[in-house]
Amino acid sequence: AACPYNARVFNWSEPVRDPDFNYGDAAVPVRSKGVVEIIQIAEQLEDSIFTGVFPEESRIPSTNELSALFNINPHTVLKGMNMLVDEEIIYKKRGLGMYVKEGAVGKIRKKRQDQFYDQYIAALVEEASKLQMSKEEVMELIERGYEHERGEHS
Repeated sequence: AACPYNARVFNWSEPVRDPDFNYGDAAVPVRSKGVVEIIQIAEQLEDSIFTGVFPEESRIPSTNELSALFNINPHTVLKGMNMLVDEEIIYKKRGLGMYVKEGAVGKIRKKRQDQFYDQYIAALVEEASKLQMSKEEVMELIERGYEHERGEHS
């Protein structure tokens, strides 16, 4: 049976990040291919949930569908899905498959906001301190960034 999901839903070219590892200035640690695929599966499914490809309480592709679609071992796919089960993003309906849990988008948003703080804001404040920049100077730079994003170049 053909998989009803489009391979373009997932972006397998994105770099793999371990959200629990602070890379700092270090190179990304080398991982085995299986671990990388597990994390990619979890991240891509999470992103598809967050962006609305799979709404809350909707069915996500089965392990066999994803396995066939991307030519990945079904056990590897299951491990990636189980990462999201452990985070209470998806859940299994016995005999029906995996579904997106109600409240998953809010949970993902909170997780990403925490990661944003850890990965960007804390580093920004630390670097600003080294540069002896005031809070106001940092805020001016942030405003300038937003203006640039909106195309309000001055």
